Amino acid sequence: MRLITSKEASRFIQLNLAKQMLKSRPVAGLAYKLFIREVREAMKDKAKSSVYKERLIMLENLVRSVWKGYKEGRLSHNYLVQGLEIFFNGSLQLVEKRRERENELSAIPLFLTISPTQVCNLHCKGCYAGSSSGTKAQLSFDTVDRILKEKKELWGSFFTVISGGEPLAYRENGKSIYDLFEKHNDQFFLMYTNGTLIDKKSAKKFAELGNVTPAISVEGLKAETEARRGEGVFDKILRAMENLREEGVFFGISMTATRENADRLLRPEVLNFWLDEKGAFYAWMFQYMPIGRAPDLNLMVTLEQRLNLYMRTREIIHKERRFVVDFWNNGPITRGCISSGRDWGYYYIDWNGNIMPCVFVPYWTHNVKELYAQGKTLDDAHKSYFYKRIRDWQIENGYTKPFKEVNNWIAPCFNRDNHKCFVEIIGECQAHPADEWAELAWEDEEYHQGLIEYGEKFKKLSQPLWEKFYLSSEIDKNAT
Repeated sequence: MRLITSKEASRFIQLNLAKQMLKSRPVAGLAYKLFIREVREAMKDKAKSSVYKERLIMLENLVRSVWKGYKEGRLSHNYLVQGLEIFFNGSLQLVEKRRERENELSAIPLFLTISPTQVCNLHCKGCYAGSSSGTKAQLSFDTVDRILKEKKELWGSFFTVISGGEPLAYRENGKSIYDLFEKHNDQFFLMYTNGTLIDKKSAKKFAELGNVTPAISVEGLKAETEARRGEGVFDKILRAMENLREEGVFFGISMTATRENADRLLRPEVLNFWLDEKGAFYAWMFQYMPIGRAPDLNLMVTLEQRLNLYMRTREIIHKERRFVVDFWNNGPITRGCISSGRDWGYYYIDWNGNIMPCVFVPYWTHNVKELYAQGKTLDDAHKSYFYKRIRDWQIENGYTKPFKEVNNWIAPCFNRDNHKCFVEIIGECQAHPADEWAELAWEDEEYHQGLIEYGEKFKKLSQPLWEKFYLSSEIDKNAT
């Protein structure tokens, strides 16, 4: 087992000092500066590469957003302290667990995305989950509880993404999603929500817990949001945000880019409205994927729109210094695809218990309920052939290799950008479709051909950007 180095020990002491200082309002400003300094020091050697430099900028953007909100009174002191405790203590446990198991596991996932329920009070066009008020599938409270406990025990994972369905609609045996957050108060949760169920009581609960950040779904401004989500939803979102601001809760937005709204989604007036006027701390953007309810390749952003989104997001990150992430185009920050339990990556578990490589790869070979019934654990799925086969593809595609051998991380997606490999691996492993739409898509040759052509064309179009921004120096070409 590798012992901690003197440099690591010093950095730990400095970060712990910054954490303790942040608990005191009068010296919080000094703590912020100390934290930024230590983050830069930790990344100094690796930041010689453009990929790591961009990662450092993103981390700084997030810290700046948190600090700005704290100074302006939009983030409560209690929430800040709670979050810091979770991330600091969790990070120490994460490092310890990774060292303990590094000889046993070639890859250790960082987090899970879990959808406890498919139930939703809305019926959005193109929903990846096919959710509505009529859908009933969900996991038992005890199952989700065990998943959360087990991922921390096995992998040191203290971060969880909660999706759906609508998580706030989850009810099982008299318990709700709040009971899970409260029971696992040593973990931090990012919860995707439509926001319509966040009343004053909910906002107060989030503030008390201090371990949940709601990411509210929007599609731009009012017209675009209500075109997809329904009349009256926009005003409910605004009320939800007002409730969260009043309680000092850390919240953000989640946007879906489609062919219909991509040209307007990242305009300054849109980001100014949500991030400045309404006080959201961050924004996630997901380009529409043709999965879930009535998948439609014609709803995907065009190749030109996707390139424009990349350039606009780059401007937002590097010049405007906002924490705005495009799940696909910002692939270089994560060193490509993070699915299938890749090292520092994740898995997705849906309301039926199906363990999938990614939210956007609706195929599976293992089910968590079946594993538990057989006396097995999440490790048994993680070590299985299907998920390992995808991790091998990730390595072939460039993960862990020198940058000069990487296959363009601006086009990282296993499904959309590398669909030919996707079809080969899903077929080879005889993975099961997660729903009727995934089954129909699997049998549709035109669907496969459309995605293969899309991915190949985008790789060619984006290759000059990959070379310009990430392979422009000898340092980058030889960095790992």
